[in-house]
Amino acid sequence: MKTDRQLKLEVEEELEWDPAVTATDIGVEVTNGVVTLSGHPPSLAEKLAAEKAAQRVAGVKAVAVDLQVRLPKPDEHSDEDVASAVHAILYWSVAVPNDAIKIQVEKGWVTLTGVVDWAYQRHVVARAVGQMRGIRGLTNAIEVRRKVASEEISRNIEDAMRRHAEREVRHIAVHVKDGTVTLTGKVGSYAERKVARGVAWSAPGVSAVVDDLVVETGAPSGPNGASGER
Repeated sequence: MKTDRQLKLEVEEELEWDPAVTATDIGVEVTNGVVTLSGHPPSLAEKLAAEKAAQRVAGVKAVAVDLQVRLPKPDEHSDEDVASAVHAILYWSVAVPNDAIKIQVEKGWVTLTGVVDWAYQRHVVARAVGQMRGIRGLTNAIEVRRKVASEEISRNIEDAMRRHAEREVRHIAVHVKDGTVTLTGKVGSYAERKVARGVAWSAPGVSAVVDDLVVETGAPSGPNGASGER
């Protein structure tokens, strides 16, 4: 098992390695395997990239994000301009029906509301908007309309996990209620946890995913030594 000092060093190295992150913008502290990121990245995209970089490091149990976006002057825009830009991004996206999403911007913080048929549409929107300039933060309050029986959702998720790697099926329990999926059990790495979460979000009828999985770094790896990422 890695020490907190080792994890801190590896997270810092991962931040240095990621071209989407300026490592000098990010501070790293580790306590009992939990990584805390602090600092003032110049964009929401860099903030998200730093969080993902920390999550990729084997042995990290959880990531606490204490990052506040501090936009450089050229990227500061009025809320009206930001809202117009977000609307343009959504208008040109084939994954999202026209006028399905409502946009609110306050002091550079974007809130998205509305109703879509599939959970993947919700994620496509958030991913696209999160890469834009001039945004300090993002709240994704988009709801999923599609209704599917809980038993069918659970079966679809378990079947999908089996296709990815049998280990996930043996160690992860899937509970579904009113479109909310709760994942419990133990996984061997943050990458496996990400796979399970991604599979759950992709199932028809899922409106929310509660991730109660525990990362056990000493657990055996999958058939090829590691689980793939979604």
